Amino acid sequence: MTKEKIDRYKLLLAQTEGLLEMEQEKIASLANISAALNETLDHSVYTGFYLYDSSELVLGPFQGRVSCTRIQLGKGVCGQSAAENTTLIVDDVTKHENYISCDSAAMSEIVVPLYKNQQLLGVIDLDNDQVGAYDQIDQEYLEKLAALMVEKIHW
Repeated sequence: MTKEKIDRYKLLLAQTEGLLEMEQEKIASLANISAALNETLDHSVYTGFYLYDSSELVLGPFQGRVSCTRIQLGKGVCGQSAAENTTLIVDDVTKHENYISCDSAAMSEIVVPLYKNQQLLGVIDLDNDQVGAYDQIDQEYLEKLAALMVEKIHW
């Protein structure tokens, strides 16, 4: 399982590099990356982005059901990750006191902040219908994805 997961992430990174060679516009790129994430990760209920508008996080391109549209910094896993500039993994969202429920199907979550030159751009937000779905492999490769996106997309 570990090798398969790593191989899938390596393919995702290669696919993202290819996508970003053809298109660097923010919304178009994020839309395609959210689709690629959704296809890559099993049991996903949300794969997408929240973008920082200088006061709060606003729903960006995503794959999944209807979601929360605005999140204050520090609130929920996305707001906390953005405010602290750190990746957060929540194994069981029902036991996380700062969790905002946007979809009752979500059982675990990982959020990776997107920063460029100490400026918050947004977050990668992934929700899964399985408890404990995310681990250090996910964190490592999603942080590589975030770095690639920050470098290549025209923010």
